[in-house]
Amino acid sequence: MEKNKDNFEEKIRKLEDIVKELESGEVNLDEAIEKYSSAMKLAKECSDKLNTATEQVNKILKENGTLEDFKIEE
Repeated sequence: MEKNKDNFEEKIRKLEDIVKELESGEVNLDEAIEKYSSAMKLAKECSDKLNTATEQVNKILKENGTLEDFKIEE
């Protein structure tokens, strides 16, 4: 596993920084396109991480050690 990979929070901070730069209007077109591409990559990585976390949270470890989908019984 790579040691350089940013964690979720770092990716969100980078994404926020890119959005601020693009919103400032002080970025030339070529740089804006590059930053937009980076932002879209970061957004996908964050979305994938959230989806994985959601799947994990929605599982419960049963007493016998097996995972089961979480179901709310009314």
